[in-house]
Amino acid sequence: MPTPSDMTTDLAPGVLDTLQHQVAVFARRAEQTRLGGVGQVRNSMDRAAYLLLNRLDQEGPMGVKALAAGMGIDSSTVTRQVAPLVDTGLVKRTSHPEDGRAVVLQLSPRGKARLEEVRASRRELMALVTEGWTEAERDSFCTLLTRFNVALSDLHTALPPVPPTS
Repeated sequence: MPTPSDMTTDLAPGVLDTLQHQVAVFARRAEQTRLGGVGQVRNSMDRAAYLLLNRLDQEGPMGVKALAAGMGIDSSTVTRQVAPLVDTGLVKRTSHPEDGRAVVLQLSPRGKARLEEVRASRRELMALVTEGWTEAERDSFCTLLTRFNVALSDLHTALPPVPPTS
């Protein structure tokens, strides 16, 4: 497998410098606004909750391990992040249909309604941010950002874990 330094030799450093800078600015802006939407719903759901609810909505009921694997995080993190969602009634814990001892997480009707409310607010924010963009520009940006996120995820999975600092 080529090292990161092997891969950059054929690429213009100026473009890579601009890219890394713009990604850093994007990360800061995303954190500042939390890309949480507009109106009363703005910033009313944290990123972890949104991503968990969204995955349960898109993929249906699943266990903690499957949810963690699909999100690229460990089971203990999912368990910790799901607890308040269960407490507030956005997620339900039920028995696995084939193995009654196993627990399955699923989006509750209240969770589905709340998620849609947040999605609508975030869609409105995306419309405001990309106002003046053509449909083709929005499509292209979505394609490239998805590709970028997949590549980051693949790289994260392939790299050895970083030892904790003391």
